[in-house]
Amino acid sequence: MDNLKHKQAMAQRRGRRVKRSTMTKSDRLRLAVYISNRNVTAQVIDDASGKTLVFATSVGKPSADANLTKVAAAVGTEIAQKCQAAKVKKVYLDRGSRKYHGRVKGLADAAREKGLEF
Repeated sequence: MDNLKHKQAMAQRRGRRVKRSTMTKSDRLRLAVYISNRNVTAQVIDDASGKTLVFATSVGKPSADANLTKVAAAVGTEIAQKCQAAKVKKVYLDRGSRKYHGRVKGLADAAREKGLEF
């Protein structure tokens, strides 16, 4: 049980650290990433107006392969294409309490390849 408490405490610390660093970047839009066990969701949010500008998710899309990193990369590609259509170039990554590893990294790398600047 101590291992679980330690993981939860570290996730809370990471989340607070990410939140603190993102609050100082008010000149950019926020790319918020949510990852569940099966799906990946990303949205670009304008914190000044409190509106979501662009949204992409893997919910309801057939994923033939079980490689969730590839699913996250597909969502990253989709969000970058929608950002180009909405004329959004620069964002900052709000990964919440997740580590920059695996699916988060796959989504971010795919979005960078398509021209989104972090």
